[in-house]
Amino acid sequence: MSGVSTGSARGGTSARGGSSARTGSGAGRALAAGLGRTLGTAALMTAIVAVVWVGSVALVDNTFVAKGPAEVYEFLFASDDAAETRAQILAGLGVTLGDAAIGFVAGMLAATLAAALIVLSRPVETAVMPVALILRAVPLIALTPIIRLLFSDEVVRVAVVSGIVVLFPALVNIVQGLRSVSGQLADVVHVYGGGPLALLVRVAFPSALPALFASVRISVPGAITGALLAEWLITGKGIGSMVVNAVGQSENNLVWACVLVVTLASLVLYLAAQVIESVVLARYGRS
Repeated sequence: MSGVSTGSARGGTSARGGSSARTGSGAGRALAAGLGRTLGTAALMTAIVAVVWVGSVALVDNTFVAKGPAEVYEFLFASDDAAETRAQILAGLGVTLGDAAIGFVAGMLAATLAAALIVLSRPVETAVMPVALILRAVPLIALTPIIRLLFSDEVVRVAVVSGIVVLFPALVNIVQGLRSVSGQLADVVHVYGGGPLALLVRVAFPSALPALFASVRISVPGAITGALLAEWLITGKGIGSMVVNAVGQSENNLVWACVLVVTLASLVLYLAAQVIESVVLARYGRS
């Protein structure tokens, strides 16, 4: 009997070890595949941006306003005050990324909570979706005075402005993902005595991971856009304020440099989200 028990224990240990090895191997393959897709996406998006940039400069045909890649490179790396300019832009980018992080977290949390409530209760959907649609439809410039009156804290104002940009597309995607649970899985949960909340937590959220990560990828550049708007309309800091001031002073090289840096930052964050998505979905057995 002891020999059988020992053999069984060893067999169980081997099975667990094999399972862990397969899980690690799957995560490694997912990471490699995600990196491969990310590099391909990066190359494609870089090529598209370059073509659109060069084509737009050629169509405008105004060297004072439109600056091509060569002019921006010279401004950032070859001019006399290039180092000072880079330091200024990077400092502004740090502020903008911080504001974008605030808006991203606020918008995604609000969207996830609202989506869960909508799936649990139809009346909540009737109340929440029109409000979200109105916030999406009304220009933020028109909402800014109201936001200023309602909130005195600058961080809260940034969270609201940037979060509004994130909220609606993330909400629609997450709701659709949570409602994608198959009838068979729902029946299994109900058979074992689980209610709507158990179905939501144990089945709906794991099933909604692809939609959730799609929302993340959409929301990353959206949060940066919202941060730029908040800096222009409220805080007077970061890249958003730098661009507005540079436009007013006709510093067109600085405008194009700021736009390039923000575009590259958005691309890097989008691609990072793509890699994380590949790894997480592989851990849950999703391709």
